[in-house]
Amino acid sequence: NNNNNNNNNNSPVSPQSSHYNQQLINSIVLYSGVYAISKMQSSSQLTFSIRESSSMELFQFLANELNPEGRYLFLNAIANQLRYPNNHTHYFSCVLLFLFAEAKSELIQEQITRVLLERLIVNRPHPWGLLITFIELIKNTSYSFWSHSFTRCAPEVERLFESVARSCFLPKSNENNDGNSNTSTNLNSTSTESPNDIDNPPPSSSSSKLNDQQQHEN
Repeated sequence: NNNNNNNNNNSPVSPQSSHYNQQLINSIVLYSGVYAISKMQSSSQLTFSIRESSSMELFQFLANELNPEGRYLFLNAIANQLRYPNNHTHYFSCVLLFLFAEAKSELIQEQITRVLLERLIVNRPHPWGLLITFIELIKNTSYSFWSHSFTRCAPEVERLFESVARSCFLPKSNENNDGNSNTSTNLNSTSTESPNDIDNPPPSSSSSKLNDQQQHEN
């Protein structure tokens, strides 16, 4: 049976390094997201709650039921969809923020943070969707990001978080040294969004800042 599994590329179990088929996980996440977006676009309702969709139910089930290895691959599959400004990026940004807000344990929140942080500590440029998601996570007090123990578990970790957080705001700050910017590098400043507001507009505080940055560049 093991030999058959190793020779079957369509099996959900991959040989050797992982117990999971990462390609299959990526496909499930992508298909579920595209399906949810198409349902929202074809809905006759003025608003469509992503929390009540079958795709979100699946995402929550996977986030809560997978073991750490599987959850890490699953969260990376979501983070892969955080790209340039469009409905696709907005949806998956909302999904990741919703999973963070509704997580049943801090371990899930820590893994979400890890997935984002691993992509932000590399050299720029960073995808727009990645930046907007992380900025909203650390700026919006509804997520209580800085109150979680994993952000303060060691001085080195705390400095790393603050360094990455500042780097996310650095391009905007540098572009507006003429005094016209309202951007602050105060990491504890607040956002007006809450986890319950992610169904309709994109995260307003970070989204408007990055949109302003794009307009400035154009």
